[in-house]
Amino acid sequence: GQKVFGESVTRLEDPALLTGKGRFVDDIILPGLLHAAFVRSPHAHALIKNIDKTAALNVDGVHAVFTLKDFRPYLVNERLVVGLPSPSYQQDLNRPALADGEVVHVGEPVAIVIADSRYLAEDSVSLVDVEYQTLPVISDCRDALKENAPTVHFSSPHNVLAEFDMGYGKVNEAFKNAKHVFAEKFWQHRGGSHSIECRGSVASYDSNQNLLTLYSATQAAHTAKNILIDMLGLNENHIRVIIPDVGGGFGPKLVFYPEDVSVVLSSLILKRPVKWIEDRREHFISTTQERDQFWDVEIALDNAGLIMGIRGSMVHDHGAYTARGINLAYNSALIVTLPYDVPCYQINVVLALTNKVPVTPVRGAGHPQGIFVMERLLDRAARELKIKPSEIRRRNLISKDRMPFTKGLKTRGGAPVVLDSGDFHKCMDEALVRINFNEFEVRQKIAREQGRFLGLGIGNYVKGTGRGPFEPVNVRIGLSGKVLIYSGAAAMGQSTHTMLSQIVADQLGGDMNNIEVITGDTAVIALGIGGSASRQTVTAGSSAFLAAQAVRKKVLKVASHILEAPEEDLEIEGTEVRVKGVSSLKISFANVAHAVAGTPGYALPNGIDPGMEASRSFVIDDLTFVNGTVAVEVEVDPETGHVSILKYVIVHDCGTVINPMIVDGQVVGGTA
Repeated sequence: GQKVFGESVTRLEDPALLTGKGRFVDDIILPGLLHAAFVRSPHAHALIKNIDKTAALNVDGVHAVFTLKDFRPYLVNERLVVGLPSPSYQQDLNRPALADGEVVHVGEPVAIVIADSRYLAEDSVSLVDVEYQTLPVISDCRDALKENAPTVHFSSPHNVLAEFDMGYGKVNEAFKNAKHVFAEKFWQHRGGSHSIECRGSVASYDSNQNLLTLYSATQAAHTAKNILIDMLGLNENHIRVIIPDVGGGFGPKLVFYPEDVSVVLSSLILKRPVKWIEDRREHFISTTQERDQFWDVEIALDNAGLIMGIRGSMVHDHGAYTARGINLAYNSALIVTLPYDVPCYQINVVLALTNKVPVTPVRGAGHPQGIFVMERLLDRAARELKIKPSEIRRRNLISKDRMPFTKGLKTRGGAPVVLDSGDFHKCMDEALVRINFNEFEVRQKIAREQGRFLGLGIGNYVKGTGRGPFEPVNVRIGLSGKVLIYSGAAAMGQSTHTMLSQIVADQLGGDMNNIEVITGDTAVIALGIGGSASRQTVTAGSSAFLAAQAVRKKVLKVASHILEAPEEDLEIEGTEVRVKGVSSLKISFANVAHAVAGTPGYALPNGIDPGMEASRSFVIDDLTFVNGTVAVEVEVDPETGHVSILKYVIVHDCGTVINPMIVDGQVVGGTA
């Protein structure tokens, strides 16, 4: 078959999206559909004294106003239990399905209003009269840790969610012997995801099948299903989660929210489909955010500018609840030293609670913060020691002849961090050449004489990708002759369908138009983890490769039986199996599939199992590490502080490339 792996074939996803045939969650219209809007807390911290629904319920077209009290009879578990495991937790603070007697951040959902239209639901939200008693508020995570700080939750003993130390080596000794020590403080502040499409869900209960279906703009269908099973006490046969087209994920759509479970419960209770689509204002105050961290760090060096050690502390703003785990703070602390040979490292990390929207991964999941800290420390050291920023990095980068390189650190799953490959020096040199680094000082001097201020920054990064443990894939040739791929992977713009098709087509005839991919539907595959942590090409892609190889083997075996030719004389071309060199001797995929689909009373070909399919779950224990260098030249207006980017260079080592065009798109997207 035609080789497609490694080629810039056009994306399978694009024709529908470009012709307006995309099906996003707001495009889903079901018969008898009702619309939801949420009553949200205007306070960062308050007790709920009373909720009066009377005025809202008197509005014509309002079907219900539900609070946690109304949902209780249907819940076996009132909390969204989502915390990734860690021994460092000091308290358990999972989000309730709706506010439980207390609100702890602005925008926390208190009640859900269901009406004939979104307009009516929204108008009726303002008629729900909630009586609050305000409580003291914590907005700065450093204040949260002070002796007599008010607590973020009325019943909490303190504001520490978790605390841990990370590091290796004799750090205090290194600092005692160091020729130079430089200290820095960094505040990296908050940001949101702001995908073009906000969050959304449509829930529908079918009493004929006793089946609850949730269409959700999520990055993880199976996670959503598992949380619903946990909260509603239903079993796997009664819940189906489907991810339609998603207009951007970026992390926060990985999270399952109180709004999602409230929409599902409303549909169950009212026996009608219910839709909720988040508006931009809600997204600002209710969708998880990321990044507030305060770092206090120091670096020890010898006279040659070689790093002897790094130590310090970091306070991470966790927000008011746990919606994901300690992974952000862990990632930040873990990534700091990765590209460099740092003999010893010690950091104390505290996750502090605040009366703000919960914090979860957003586009980078804590990694950019740790890299920023390391690169700023190197810039400071270079300035103080009068070494060029490029030179101090060159002296400390891990060289390629030391790969694989084991760091003194462990991933959050407990595996040692092993940098498997990479040529960090080559990446940096390439970036410096492309930004014309050697002549920068001349450019800077000429600009300064004209009253213009130029600056040049460089940064190196190493980041773990392909997070396991697995992402199952089923590959099947149907009786139609179509090659069908099913996976728990989630597509949200990163070309997942094209990627899986290229891998499978390489084994099964090379015709990508003969392939159909279904991802993000819990009805087609039992297990799935979904889209996050740069993982799906490595995990689902590897599973697809193994499954496609198994199907190829079987296709050749069955065709060999039917065509009465040895397997080694056969080739797969497009949608047919042919005898090499004899164009008339061939059989279609459809006929091969029919041969093992079973005919009542007729035996299968000797030694062959029924069906033309294979499922595989390639298990991955270790992360694979990606690396690169970024260099940027800017002009700064000293009057206004305005920064103009003149030139931005990124050199990114991405290993095996399945589709160069898509990789280019992703690097450009990441840069933007």
